[in-house]
Amino acid sequence: MMSMLVILAACGGGKKDANAILTDKKLELEKLRKEKETVASKITKLEEEINKLDPAAAAEASKKLVAVTILQPEDFAHYIDLQGRISTENVYIVTPRGMGGQVKSVHVKLGDRVRQGQLLLKLDDAVVRQQMAQLKTQMDYARDLYNRQQAVWKEGIGTEVQVLNAKNAVENLEKQMSLLNEQMAMTNVYAPASGVAETVNIRVGELFNGNPAAGITIINPSSLKAVVDVPENYSSKVKKGMDVIIDVPDISKRINSKITLVSETIGQTTRSFIAESKIAADPSLKPNQVAIIRILDHASKNAMVIPVATIQTDEKGKFVYVLDTQNGKTVAKKKPVVVGELYEDKIEIRQGLQANDQLITQGFQGLYEGQLITTK
Repeated sequence: MMSMLVILAACGGGKKDANAILTDKKLELEKLRKEKETVASKITKLEEEINKLDPAAAAEASKKLVAVTILQPEDFAHYIDLQGRISTENVYIVTPRGMGGQVKSVHVKLGDRVRQGQLLLKLDDAVVRQQMAQLKTQMDYARDLYNRQQAVWKEGIGTEVQVLNAKNAVENLEKQMSLLNEQMAMTNVYAPASGVAETVNIRVGELFNGNPAAGITIINPSSLKAVVDVPENYSSKVKKGMDVIIDVPDISKRINSKITLVSETIGQTTRSFIAESKIAADPSLKPNQVAIIRILDHASKNAMVIPVATIQTDEKGKFVYVLDTQNGKTVAKKKPVVVGELYEDKIEIRQGLQANDQLITQGFQGLYEGQLITTK
């Protein structure tokens, strides 16, 4: 019994000690808060006394710190930025001369360089060969008959009509053989131009009829162009002859060019039209590479250009703050502006600013007309 009482007393005493610690901390926190209020009151009182004794220092302390930029005229350009692609002006689809046929052999691989007239495919010619063999037998017989008829005619046997009929038979068979030779030549498919085999989508045993989806395409990379789909809302701005900058990000290459073609129609589904710009031959460029096309649609010489972030708006319109001197004091001055084009983080100012104005570029938030400012 005695031991249990000791244990209970110990447990009760521990709980009381924890409460006592919490109470002490609360009292200490309250004491510190009162001390903080006292110190803050003393600081305020001292500041007021100092301001009365040294008004100049007080005025200096109240100035707002800003950063300024002295404006100078500069060239400004606005671009329409669109994603396009590198393409080639010379694309050739390989087609058969006749109706096509089953492929017996393929003589080109994807990426091969080919020359004009090079054999690319051999089509099935078994039927034509069989016809030619039969016709050759007939021709041999007809020639022999013609030679015999001519020989006996010279000896006064037979008639001239028989000779002429035999001759016509030979000539008709020769014409038929000429047609079969032409059909045989059509079983050979040749490259229509020199270039690179861009697609080879045909295999032995398949039917070849010139369809690009199941055939061969040749491109000539010596004549390249940049192609871009332009949204229709730019149809009144984008014209032939406009300057463009072509950036190919994959190879970090920049090319200056001009728009050489603008399509006359707008796609029904894409709601865009095509603009093209020629590019000089360059082995580092590949058709279908992604390109960023920047179309120059506005340019100004000696324009006032400022960071767009410095523009503010009130009920009267847009304005900026500049540094001004009034009665020997440096103050903020509010200047209404008329803005022009915006490109990236710069905006063109058409009215309101002039050369050597000191534009406040940092610390302009919360400024008011005539507020004392400093750049130090």
